[in-house]
Amino acid sequence: MHGGAVSLANQFLKEEIDTDLILATDMLDLTTFLTLTRAKTHDIPIVFYFHENQLSYPWSPTDRDVQANRDQHYGFINYASALASDKICFNSKYHQSSFLKELKNYLGQFPDNRLTKTVQSIEARSSVLPLGLNLRAFDQYKTENRNSIPTILWNHRWEYDKNPESFFNALFSLHDQQVDFRLIVVGENFSQSPDIFLKAKKILNKEIIHFGYAESFEEYARLLWSADILPVTSIQDFFGISIMEAVYCNTLPILPERLTYPELFTDPLFKPWFYSTENEMIYLLKNAILSFQDIRKNDYTSVANKYDWAKMINPYDELFESLLS
Repeated sequence: MHGGAVSLANQFLKEEIDTDLILATDMLDLTTFLTLTRAKTHDIPIVFYFHENQLSYPWSPTDRDVQANRDQHYGFINYASALASDKICFNSKYHQSSFLKELKNYLGQFPDNRLTKTVQSIEARSSVLPLGLNLRAFDQYKTENRNSIPTILWNHRWEYDKNPESFFNALFSLHDQQVDFRLIVVGENFSQSPDIFLKAKKILNKEIIHFGYAESFEEYARLLWSADILPVTSIQDFFGISIMEAVYCNTLPILPERLTYPELFTDPLFKPWFYSTENEMIYLLKNAILSFQDIRKNDYTSVANKYDWAKMINPYDELFESLLS
């Protein structure tokens, strides 16, 4: 988040293009970028898009930035960038409210002038603009040839905030109960992935269909279309791209009653599949496995389809055009 603004500013200054609008994400130090490019950007409208943020994101206690006490400044970068923007967008209502709440707490730590009125300024210029996803790209890989045994899916990053411990502990419990299922585990595997993945690969070896990074989009899409159930255990999610992709591929999500999920999955079809405790999640997962033939008859695709770019492009165009006019 520090050096990127400098690199992008240098690239931007070299480009001989007419720029009508700048869309920046939360990973950019926007104030540094604008300072370095002020000769070209002083009159260009800025939209700052929060896909994530550094204030209400749950840091892992083993993260190097936390251990070195470097994490506080990243939140200030988000704060200053929002102040410097003409419009601020969040990918969900939950994200918007959690950021504004944490921003008040963050500014409250300041020793003197706490700048709390600036939160109102940011809120007044902010709105919710859900992500647009290229979901129709999955269509060509749809298959009707599904496993005769229900298949459970993990398709998130292999990181702390996705809470893999709860996910795999639930599967260990079902394994011990001799509940029959198959397992697909995909997602980006970083160098410091939680140890639970190695443990799961050993214990659930006989259940595993795929375990590791999908080397192509085609492989990823085919794996999603072959899955039945997606137990979600995340402790952080401001939207949930991987979940929407799985739901588009007609996979049933079992969801915690927290974060952004109650906001995104309002269809009555999903109401029975929300949980509040881990024991309840295991109970629902077991029921889903035992009734997987009925689950396969439901249409979950249409719920996710509203986030396809074909539907979402108009809200984006309308926002950009309103700033340009």
